[in-house]
Amino acid sequence: MVRKIKKAAVIGSGVMGSGIAALLASAGVRTLLLDIVPFDLTDEEKSDPVARNRMVKAGFDNMVNARPALLMQKKDADLISIGNLEDDFDKLADCDWIVEVVVENLKIKQQLFKRIEPIRKATAIVSSNTSGIPLMQMSEGLSPEFKQHFLGTHFFNPVRYMKLLEMIPGEETLPEVLDFISDFGERILGKGIVWAKDTPNFVGNRIGVQGIVKAMQIMVEDGLTIPEVDALFGPALGRPKTAMFKTTDMVGLDTMGHVAKNTYDLVPGDEQRDSFVIPGFVNQMIEKKLLGKKAKAGFYKTDLTPEWKRIRKVINVDTLEYEEYGKPDFPCLAAAKKAKSLPEKMQTVVYGDDKGAKFAWKTLAWSLVYAANRIPEISDTIIEIDNAMKWGYNFEMGPFETWDAIGVAKSVEKMEADGIPVPETVKKMVAAGNTTFYKIESGKTYYYDFATEAYKAIEVSENIISLAALRADGKVIKSCNSASLIDIGDGVFCCEFHSKMNAINGEIVDFMAEAMDYVDENGVGLVIGNQAGGMPGAFSAGGDLFYMAGLAKEGKFDEIDAFLKKAQDNLLKARYATFPVVAAPYGMTLGGGCEVCLAADRMVAHTELYMGLVEIGVGLLPAGGGCTNLWKKFIDTIPEAVPNADLPTFFLPVFQAIAMAKVSMSAAEARANGFLGAQDRIVFNRDHLIGEAKKEVLRMVDAGYAPPVKRKIRVAGQAAQGMVNTELFNMQGGEFVSDYDVFLAKRIAYVISGGEVKKNSLVDEDLILKLERDAFVDFWKQEKSVARVEHMLKTGKPLRN
Repeated sequence: MVRKIKKAAVIGSGVMGSGIAALLASAGVRTLLLDIVPFDLTDEEKSDPVARNRMVKAGFDNMVNARPALLMQKKDADLISIGNLEDDFDKLADCDWIVEVVVENLKIKQQLFKRIEPIRKATAIVSSNTSGIPLMQMSEGLSPEFKQHFLGTHFFNPVRYMKLLEMIPGEETLPEVLDFISDFGERILGKGIVWAKDTPNFVGNRIGVQGIVKAMQIMVEDGLTIPEVDALFGPALGRPKTAMFKTTDMVGLDTMGHVAKNTYDLVPGDEQRDSFVIPGFVNQMIEKKLLGKKAKAGFYKTDLTPEWKRIRKVINVDTLEYEEYGKPDFPCLAAAKKAKSLPEKMQTVVYGDDKGAKFAWKTLAWSLVYAANRIPEISDTIIEIDNAMKWGYNFEMGPFETWDAIGVAKSVEKMEADGIPVPETVKKMVAAGNTTFYKIESGKTYYYDFATEAYKAIEVSENIISLAALRADGKVIKSCNSASLIDIGDGVFCCEFHSKMNAINGEIVDFMAEAMDYVDENGVGLVIGNQAGGMPGAFSAGGDLFYMAGLAKEGKFDEIDAFLKKAQDNLLKARYATFPVVAAPYGMTLGGGCEVCLAADRMVAHTELYMGLVEIGVGLLPAGGGCTNLWKKFIDTIPEAVPNADLPTFFLPVFQAIAMAKVSMSAAEARANGFLGAQDRIVFNRDHLIGEAKKEVLRMVDAGYAPPVKRKIRVAGQAAQGMVNTELFNMQGGEFVSDYDVFLAKRIAYVISGGEVKKNSLVDEDLILKLERDAFVDFWKQEKSVARVEHMLKTGKPLRN
């Protein structure tokens, strides 16, 4: 039998349930969203379908209007139908996957599953999103057939953005059901699958909440402040900027407290059970409803002065009063800033001598020991724990990767000296001469397996290509500080950027030309992509403004023009290469990064794609072929059978995209905006991106790839400029745009429309590229553009002048 998810159902329209429904709909799955009939209906309302669906409609509306967005694009909501558990329960009979996301109450869940059992079709899969109730208890008394199709699928919130999906097999779940849902979750929904056991709070929250609560306990003991803890357990230790306490504010103190208490109650044999007892001041905050972001006050809060100035405050753990705070200052953090790599930063912090370093060491050491002791209780290998923390808590490294980074042997010696009990499994590993949990050999990554006391290869999907593993296996063909060319097999190579934020600089421009020459002589195609950073990451945050600003400051405008000409020529080289070039963008793909993608034959993009030509924000315009190639992307969609298409209709969205610096909030939106075309693909799982881009190259080769022919471009001419100028005049009169915005926008319109030519004129591509360069150089000569650039470099925010 071939399983398919043609229709799914989500029962429970709260934050988590509506988030799961949004993800399913965004993946193209028709989804039924159900919730209870409100208890407080009047007799008149009981016969009103609108009133009976009030609960689910509120959840649906919150999902549609959520910020950040839960849907990839608003029209995905059309795939979601709503109903209630009384009038629409029979509709579950049509569903291939039913996801339960109701209140964490065993009796309620048991009653619901008993209702589902007789109505579900024989092949339908039923899963629970519970985080604290054992599956065995929920399915007690149900038929063997139901149990064979029942499992736990624990998503993390917000569902669209958190990669982790914990899968918990029931005792009788069929292997084929587990295989199918894990493949669907990974490939179709883009999730990272972690196999968990049916233990309290599974993997991510068991490890994560223990780490947070233990940090709170040690903070109180050692007399640190909340901002000091967050500074230590932020980026310096590979953690997100939200660190410990800001993360808890986002999740909710009540939620964190519930998970901690639930775990404490259910793990009487846990050697660190007391590390789930939250400190008294946190309990008092929960009683006072200081629950975090949803209450607008938690560990942190923001006050507004009468002058609308934001004042950030933190709670005093002794008085429970909010106070202003400064930036924490520890010598170990200052030293970590100077370190180049994350492992070096970590070592600088945990092996320092100051108060902050000692706190960081103690807290981290206890969490590492705790993670090691949970194998095989909550998972069989270290991989599940590491992935759960990376995908569910946004750690750059999981506990065991962190242990490798700070040095296993050195840390074990220090733990024993400090009286921290090192697990016997770890002692044996070190004693046998195995000093790392992971190692790479012959392009494969191996992990240390406690059960066999030996290294095992990590099994990954065939769709996944790891550039790091290929690099370690000597597959780098050539490299410089900012980019590398890597052999990814079958005659396909990958041009990987690795500058800061993967910004396009002079070195990358030169390297891409060299890479093209090499592939032309030795390969069949090229992928342009990288795998740097966590979610959402940055394919490329744009051009190197520091370099350009330096040239402009010295008045070297001819050098700016020469650099642009080289960049344009090299991207043209990619555009008209004799082999297919496929870009694999994800996350931030801005400015110059976007231009690289527009120059490729095709794109294979990750769903989380924030793509746009944003140069006007710094007083510039796209001059690496961005104006030219976006216009071509639009007009290339016009069939030859429509020779007299109304070009201004196509011109306006191209102009607006550039002049308004529009950035897509998803790959689907990038397609709607015209940046992705019909032949470009969207991939939900970022781990698959390079592999899928390689497949696209090989498909094009197999289809008999022929490079595009360089032809003249039809442009909208002065007619389009007049249309834009009229609209800008109206906007300027209404004070919607500044005088300088108008100056920039008029020149952008001039470039895109082909300059001083008539409507429907055919012009050489080189003409528009020259117009781009001229405008770019002229803008650098303007004081207001220089001011915008300097403000962006200094603050990271645009200046409107």
